[in-house]
Amino acid sequence: MRVRSCFGTLAACAALTACSGGSEAPEYGENPQLPDTQRGLLPNMEIANPASWGDARPQVPEGYTITAIATDLKVPRQSLVLPNGDILIAEGSGGHAPKLRPKDIIAGYIKAKGKTSVEGGNRLTLLRDGDGDGTYEARSVFADGLDAPYGLAFANGMIYVANQGELVRFTYRDGQTRADAPPIRVTKLPEKINHHWTKSLAASPDGRFLYVGIGSNSNVGDRGMDVEEDRAMVWQIDARTGMHRPFATGIRNPTALAFRPGSDELWAVANERDELGANLVPDYLTSVRDGAFYGWPYSYWGQNVDTRVKPARPDLVASAIKPDYALGAHVAALGVAFSAPIMGERFAQGAFVGEHGSWNRSDPVGYKVVFVPFSNGRPAGDPVDVVTGFRGEDGLTRGRPVGVTFDPRGALIICDDLSNTVWRLVPETPGNPEDFVPAGRTRADVLEEGEGGARAPASAVATPDNLPGDR
Repeated sequence: MRVRSCFGTLAACAALTACSGGSEAPEYGENPQLPDTQRGLLPNMEIANPASWGDARPQVPEGYTITAIATDLKVPRQSLVLPNGDILIAEGSGGHAPKLRPKDIIAGYIKAKGKTSVEGGNRLTLLRDGDGDGTYEARSVFADGLDAPYGLAFANGMIYVANQGELVRFTYRDGQTRADAPPIRVTKLPEKINHHWTKSLAASPDGRFLYVGIGSNSNVGDRGMDVEEDRAMVWQIDARTGMHRPFATGIRNPTALAFRPGSDELWAVANERDELGANLVPDYLTSVRDGAFYGWPYSYWGQNVDTRVKPARPDLVASAIKPDYALGAHVAALGVAFSAPIMGERFAQGAFVGEHGSWNRSDPVGYKVVFVPFSNGRPAGDPVDVVTGFRGEDGLTRGRPVGVTFDPRGALIICDDLSNTVWRLVPETPGNPEDFVPAGRTRADVLEEGEGGARAPASAVATPDNLPGDR
């Protein structure tokens, strides 16, 4: 009874704190105007109130339609379109982090209220649309017994999966519906505590390297910096040997990675730190530069010092670079996918971002898919709402978008881990698929193939016999 009373008091404090602030619109764009910090006993909080979709559907722009292509999944997080058009869905939930402070207990309670009650599947589910009519009539478990799979990539004739503690690969044959052997380890990944357990993944256009985003073990070093070794960074991993190195550091939680089409540029969306106010610090979309330091935990948005972190590191702060584009504080960006003209003129050039939605603002933000327009390879302009209605005006939350994946046949695949649904967004009048140039290839390559880039790139010449292999 005493424990329950204590928790009730803390929860009441949380509710009171949530009533203050959070009404201002979050800053976004290339040069956000950052407000002053706001500290309190507890961060602003608003519980997501889950509800079923019923007859409702996500809202999309005129000229687009959205359909559920898979339901009753087990926490779908990220997806991968295979060369033949089949779709793999990673299902799972992980993390081992203990609660250190009363506010951690309350935050955990708040977050849990906005999550599905379904246990993570720890599997890959394959969806197939055999006749190309947009209905995925076949569904099978491609692999199970995994450990909180999240990031997915295809290269070298392999399917790569980033579990919460290791990067593994499966040999793949075109049209295969079930893995015919256990996964083979490429390399171990940091998994101690796993405050941020998700491991995002992308393959370089030539398939030589794999890139894994590894989140921090705390908000701002609260557990000490010893447990942050090999955290808050992007690894570059040799696909053949499994050897790895830090590629970019100081990124608190790089939740999704993608290469910009027609280039060798790696991009990421990242979740920034909490407890500095409703409008600090912006989550962001950025190119990931080799050797760059992005500030965490010592500074944010370049060289804005976080005075909570002791001891200070002015030497590292001086080297911190600004991200490319602010998405707004606490939107919880968990997915990124570059588009192509086949998605229609409005979304021909830029990146889709899945925003899971806030828990620590009294006025919730996120809970939608947005489009960041690009010009000359850089973000240019305000973000555009693409898929909304996950959180309704009635205050009910019917879905929470996570991963977004571009299907070269002309669709955006969206994983929703609250309603355990995969959605498919398509333009009613598609653009020209021949305008799509996959990352690392040229227009001449695409025209020579005669397939408009509709298949996944072959990605290097490595074979199963010369790739790393601990089972």
